[in-house]
Amino acid sequence: MASFTGDGNFTGKLNRVFDTTPTGIVDFFSALNIFLSITASLGNALILIALQKVSSIYPPTKLCFRCLAVNDICVGLFVQPLYTINIISLVTKMNETVVHYIYEACRVSSVCLYAISVLKLTAISVNRLVALLLGQRYRHVVTLRRVRAVIICIWLIGASAGLIRLWRVDISLHEVAVIVTLSLAISIICYTSIHLKLRHQQAHVQNHFRQRQADVGRIPLNTARYKKIVSSILWVKLAFVACFVPFVVVAVLDPDRIKVEGPWLATITLVYFNSSLNPILYCWKIKEIKQSVKDTIKNLNCFQKI
Repeated sequence: MASFTGDGNFTGKLNRVFDTTPTGIVDFFSALNIFLSITASLGNALILIALQKVSSIYPPTKLCFRCLAVNDICVGLFVQPLYTINIISLVTKMNETVVHYIYEACRVSSVCLYAISVLKLTAISVNRLVALLLGQRYRHVVTLRRVRAVIICIWLIGASAGLIRLWRVDISLHEVAVIVTLSLAISIICYTSIHLKLRHQQAHVQNHFRQRQADVGRIPLNTARYKKIVSSILWVKLAFVACFVPFVVVAVLDPDRIKVEGPWLATITLVYFNSSLNPILYCWKIKEIKQSVKDTIKNLNCFQKI
């Protein structure tokens, strides 16, 4: 993922960046990306194993978390190594044709996977709002089959955003811009609605506390669990945005990659760091996943001792 912008003379643009960049900086970011590639792959693989053992999360919601983890594994296993090879190949003066294919594969796969991530995070936000609005009917309306259908559609849309770049970069950029804009708007609406709905419910419970004593013991527990899931999703989305904003700023200030060197390496690496950060957020915000990860690690240690 050398850049999301530009469609021609890619080697010249990249060489203008790396030819004037100190070798030590390039070596540092190459090593850092290799390390983050490993942590993203192993961390998210661990999350997938842990989710298999968690029963307190409703299956459709769990499936969404699994899909996010699979996305991040793909970044760690494929996209980030391609980006690292891209850096190393330019420093070591590899064949330009090989560099071109590496660059194109990295660029297309990056757009596909991150467009899919944006859409999945938005879908999870909608899922949480629907769960709050439907209440008991949620489990009858939101089924695994329907969630799988939505995920397939998301993968098709994300894949089209990346593959179209091979034909028309401008159309691909417009598609990505639409995806990001709509996703941001939908997410803001969802979280605002969730916040207002929860405040309304809390006020309702407080006003009818005496009349609904039988429900007092049940509602806070369900609400607390719901808030934890919503909070974890919000943190993942905020981390995603925080990792992308610096890259967007640098891309706007230097679309042709001729004014800055280190910032490009730093911001692109920060984008990839998001895939290593997500497993940490899952363990931090969702107690069931944290405990399951601990149990999985203990079992792996026991298996190694045998």
